[in-house]
Amino acid sequence: MNTIPAREIKRRGISAVDELLEKGPVHVIQFDEPRYVVMTEARYRALIEAEDEAAVARVMESVEDYKAGRFTRYESAEDLIRDLDLDEDE
Repeated sequence: MNTIPAREIKRRGISAVDELLEKGPVHVIQFDEPRYVVMTEARYRALIEAEDEAAVARVMESVEDYKAGRFTRYESAEDLIRDLDLDEDE
């Protein structure tokens, strides 16, 4: 993991992070815990694009399930709870 203490950024400025970004995302450590992640704009955009593509793929899969009849229609929430074995009475 590529890390830097927050106090180092405070002392040296953003240039301390710039050097580390060449190796990948930088985890900023504050109070002995990873607190933030700094990454290049290109990496951020790639992550957002991948997230969007995954969301679209999930929706398309749901549409295909619906078209193929792979779904269950419930008349009430109680029916769904019973089918999922979520009854608290047991």
